[in-house]
Formats: sequence, C-alpha cells, structure tokens
Amino acid sequence: MNQLQLFLPCAAGVEELLSAEVKRITGTQGKAWRAGVQVAGSWRDAMQLNLHSRLSQRVLIELQHNQYRSEQDLYNAAAAVAWEIWFTPKQTFKIEITAQHSPLTSLNFAALKIKDAIADRFRDKYDVRPDVDTRWPDVRVYVHLTVDTVTLYIDTSGEPLFKRGWREDKGDAPLKETLAAAMLAASGWSGEEGLCKQGVPLYDPCCGSGTIVIEAAQIARNIAAGMGRRFAFEKFVPFQPHVWEGLLDQAEAAITEPTAPIFGSDVSFRMVDFAERNAERAGVASAIQLRGGDALQRMPPAPSGVMLVNPPYGERIDVAGVAGIPSVQGRDQRRTAQFQGQGIDEFGQPVPQDDRADSEDGPRRDRSANPGREQAQTASGEEASDFFPQLASHWKKNYAGWTAHVLTPDMKLPQKMRLKESRRVPMWNGPIECRLFRFDMVAGSAREKKPAANS
Repeated sequence: MNQLQLFLPCAAGVEELLSAEVKRITGTQGKAWRAGVQVAGSWRDAMQLNLHSRLSQRVLIELQHNQYRSEQDLYNAAAAVAWEIWFTPKQTFKIEITAQHSPLTSLNFAALKIKDAIADRFRDKYDVRPDVDTRWPDVRVYVHLTVDTVTLYIDTSGEPLFKRGWREDKGDAPLKETLAAAMLAASGWSGEEGLCKQGVPLYDPCCGSGTIVIEAAQIARNIAAGMGRRFAFEKFVPFQPHVWEGLLDQAEAAITEPTAPIFGSDVSFRMVDFAERNAERAGVASAIQLRGGDALQRMPPAPSGVMLVNPPYGERIDVAGVAGIPSVQGRDQRRTAQFQGQGIDEFGQPVPQDDRADSEDGPRRDRSANPGREQAQTASGEEASDFFPQLASHWKKNYAGWTAHVLTPDMKLPQKMRLKESRRVPMWNGPIECRLFRFDMVAGSAREKKPAANS
C-alpha cells in the first residue's frame, strides 16, 4: 500500500494549482494532466488527500492499465486485479465508465463485462458474488477507455469532494466548493505564501449562500476541507480506524484563529441567512462578517483587500443578488449542457456526445439542443447590460487599492465593465468555459478619455 498510483480529477484549468496543493499535502510532486493530477503515493497519502484537498474532485487509485481491442480484453484486465484486497463480497459496487474515441460500439456492454469479471473473481475465490448497487454503492470502480488502452481505478472518496458536509442551505445555481477554492488559489489569496497569511482582507459582495467566504474562512483557520464528512475508504479492507483517527487529531490540532478578516454581503437577506447557517455548520461563523446590501451600494469593508465575485449567469436572478424564478429555458439548457461535447469526464477529458455510456439507471437525456453561451439576466428576464458598467464605476470610485477577481463565461466582460484586466485565468464551471478576470482598481476611469474633436 506504499506504492500506489493516485489520480485526482479536477476542473479544467485548475491542474497546476492542484499539483501545488498535492505537493504541499504529500511532499511529492505530481504530474498535471488535462483536468487532473497523477502522483505516486501511499495509502496514508490517499487518506490525507481526501481530508485536506480543496481542489480535487476525487482521489482515485489506479489498479490496472492495459492495452485492449475487444470487450474480452476488458474482462481479462478486470479479472487480473486483486479486488479482494480492497473490499469483500459482502459489499456492493458500481461501475462508472467513460471513453475517449473508443472503438467499442457499446459502453454499457463494456461496463457489464467489467462488472462480470469482478463478480466472477469473488465467486471463484469465495463462492459468493458481491451485489451491484447503482445508487449508494460501497465501492465505485472507474473505468476510462482511450483508443486502445483501459485504465481501472477504485474511488477512495465516495461522494465528490466538493461535498464538504456543511452546505445544507443553498440558493439557485450554487458554486461548487472546489471551484470556490480554485478561485481563491488563482487569486493568490490562498496557498503556502498566499495573501491570507499576510492578513489581507477578502470580500465577496455577491456572496449568495456563502460558498466563497466559507471556503476562505476555513483556509484562514486552517480547517481541513474534509473534516465534516465521511469517505468511501473507511469501508475498504486496508482501512485502520486508529490511523485515520490519528490523522483527524492532527488536523484538528492544526486549527488556528483566522489569519485574515473575511467579509460577505448579498442583496438578498434570505441568502445572507443561508450563508450564516452554513458558516455555523462549517465552524467559521465567528470568522466571517456577513451583511445585507446591494453590490452597487456597499462600501468597502476595509481600506484595501481582495474581492472575489461569481456573478450569476444563465439564471433569472437579479445580478445584484435577488433570487428570482429560474427560467424553464435556462433550466433545460443547463441540463442539456451537461451532456454536450464540451463536458469534462472524471478523467479530465472532453466527452463527445457518442462517447458516454447510458447510465445504469437508464438512457441519458436528449442531447440535441445547443444552449450556446448564457448571460446574466435581471429578475424580469432582461439582460443586465447596465449592471456591470455600474459595478465597475462603483468600484473605481470607492474601491481604489482593491483587487477584484470575477468568474464569468462572458469573454467580453472587461469591455462591458470598461476595465482592463491585468490577468485572465481559464477555468471551467462544470460544462461552462469561464475566465477568472483580475482587475486592479484605481480611482477614476481605467481608460484615457479621447480629446474632443475640433468643431
């Protein structure tokens, strides 16, 4: 268990940030792939990464990597894995399969062959087969196919790692905790030498149910991301409760008082209430100052600092924060977009429409619609074309000395805000390609006014 190959999937654009995080947690330099990081590690490292990683979606252990040409080759590859050292026939399992340019005609049949290989191995050894549970399995086996290779993984995480265990109250289209952590890392606020350690304030003027500020507060208090949840590896054969308890004790002993002040506000007092309850469950209620108020009117909570903003897009939500009624069209577009070609699979690759297996619960939804790029809308359904210029004017007038980071799928946002970005970081929010724009705020206009033409 000391020579494992670990793979940590992440949102596309976050690979280098995750690689740095993996090295900080394990002391080993990983290799960044598209939407994931591979690293050699131990069973203890796998547990540590589950407990402490804020950027990865899962921690997978690679068990087999082989060439294949047919479904029988997949069966043979799975049958050669010593599954009995990981789980018992009394536990349930599920196969998750993705592919990139696989020549096989049916991924459902490929998944069935791998399932049979695992069950047959247990039957041959113990005269009993483990059951399949497609909803709440004890063990998830991930399979990734390329043109000619098959890779088998066992998932040590269970529920995706963005599910920290504290978010019970949420609004429409909430930001995943892993993406919020990526925004904090990309902004330079978090990390080993981040601005957080220097006491630089952080502020989210459209905080919603509090994802960004709660992630920031846990970082400021050095609270491990997975302190409030359970993991799949706790049901595995190699699991030793006393070792895990020791890791939890170390993590708890490392918690400190906050190293930087954190502020959040939202025009919806209902969202502020949600954020307060979530912060209480996350153990950081005392580390965040939450207020109600319109982003176009709130004054800076400190002389200078870092702002992180994830303005709503593709929802009928007032851009200043008032939750409206999601449009039926926007909801259907989001569902369709999950299965478009620009979706990213668990192994960091774009999944073409014909390269996804139907789920074991039934066929996937129709994927013929093309949602296009969605834009922020007002509660009445009109595009909020005036909001961003007004927000930029408010920032220029009142937030000199602050650095603002805005996550958006709108590549023309700097033009709309009449600001020149100093940096843009590609980042994917699920299937939506976004940019994290950085704006260094100075008083007055960011552009020189052209002289008036002579009459």
